[in-house]
Parts: sequence; C-alpha cells; structure tokens
Amino acid sequence: MSLVYAGVCSHAPGITGRANLVENTALRDEFYEHLEAMRTDIADAGAEALVVIAAEHFANFFMNNMPAYCIGMSDKYYGPIEDPQWLGIEKRDIPGNADLSRRLTIEVMNTIDVAYAEEWKFDHGIMVPLNFLTPNYDMPIVPVNINCQGPPLTPLPRAWKFGEALRRACDSVDEKIALVATGGISHWPATPDSGKINEPWDRDFLDRLMRHDKAALLDYDDVQTYADAGQGGFEIRTFIAAAAAAGVPGTLQFYTAELPIFAVGCTVAKFDL
Repeated sequence: MSLVYAGVCSHAPGITGRANLVENTALRDEFYEHLEAMRTDIADAGAEALVVIAAEHFANFFMNNMPAYCIGMSDKYYGPIEDPQWLGIEKRDIPGNADLSRRLTIEVMNTIDVAYAEEWKFDHGIMVPLNFLTPNYDMPIVPVNINCQGPPLTPLPRAWKFGEALRRACDSVDEKIALVATGGISHWPATPDSGKINEPWDRDFLDRLMRHDKAALLDYDDVQTYADAGQGGFEIRTFIAAAAAAGVPGTLQFYTAELPIFAVGCTVAKFDL
C-alpha cells in the first residue's frame, strides 16, 4: 500500500495572515500544535511526496476554462500568488515531481477525466497548509484541484469517485504518498458575512466524515449547503474526496469555531489507515 497517510485541515488565509490579531492565543496555539502533529504524522509515515487536494480560488483557473479536476505536473511550483504581507507567507519556489504526477495522472485517467497543468501558482488554499506541514519545503508536492468556486460544480458522487481514483493511483506507484485535503467547512469568504461560522453544521459534517458514512456525505444539496454554510461550504468536495481515497473512518483531532478572526472553523483530522 503506497498511501501511508490521509487527513484534512483548514486553509483560510487568516490562519497565517491574521495570527497576530487573535485574542485567544492559547486556542490558536493549540490549533497550530495539531497542525504540527499532522506534520509529524506525515513524516513518521515515511511519506516521500504529499498530494494536496485543494479548492483553487480563481488564481489559475477562470470561468473561460474551469476544469472540474486538475493535477499539477511540474518539478517546481511557485507561491503564494497573494501578497506575502497579507498572507504572512513569503513567496518561494515549491518542489514538485513531474514524473510522479504524470504516473498518478495517467492512472486517474483510467476512470476520471482530469486536466493537468505544468504551470501552477499556489494560492492560500495550498500555501497555508504547506506553511505548517512542510515548513522547510523539502517534500515534493502534487497539487490537486477540485472546482469548488465556479458553478456548475462537480456532483458529490463524482468527487467521491475522483477520490477513489486518486487512491488507486497512489497505490499504483512505488513512492509512499501522504494525502491531505484542505478547505473550509462553513464559511462566507469575501462577503459581508465573512467571519460567520455555522458550528452545528460543521460538526454534523465532520461526524459524517469521521464515520466514513458515504450515503450521508453524498446527501448534501448545493442549494441547501449555500444557505447553511455559505459559498465556502462547497469546499466539502475536497474533504469528501479524501474520505473516498482513505476508505476508512477517521479521528477528529481538533475543531473550534472560537477563532472567528480566521473566518473558518479550524479543523485537523486524519483517517485511520
């Protein structure tokens, strides 16, 4: 088995960009400690590359050409695309592995039509997790995008099948692969409701996710998700794909809605591979 780790975490820009504005610094630091524990778990698993499933925020893909799924296929990426002072992360090159990405992409293509990109500028959706999970930027990254921004969005059952295809791809290569899905759960970015968090909705979703309840996870309707969880709630697709890739229940290691300056419920969880 080549997939040696699978987990999920939040990626909101405030997690790094507004860290100094947090009032409850003890809770912030506890969140950071759980992200550090995720980094340690990935290293202890012997991972040789990290697949990051994220929701790209119109940084590279636009409505003139919006792939449902895309896999990066380069030896080098660059990020963050945002202002480093705003995000709290300096611009830099990030290592990739074009050969590994190509092999993964070819295997995924056996069941899922997927785009690929040999150029990719990372936004906060990838850079915030990497800031904690690979702080020395010494592990090859395979970026994976699911369109969670521009409707029509991929149906949730297709996101599940995409996750299953990623798992088959990871298990087809010799390298030991870690997979982390990132996103928000309920959040309303770039709207007057920014900072709002629907904690009951989040906890219900995380319960379904950690139980690996496929039927319950695929039972969401986009109209109701938008009403209950904002447009940021569409990013559940990345978490659902990770659950499908993992194939097993998981453990919620950290969740809080009590850091509203980050404008997202802060989550760290892993699947029990």
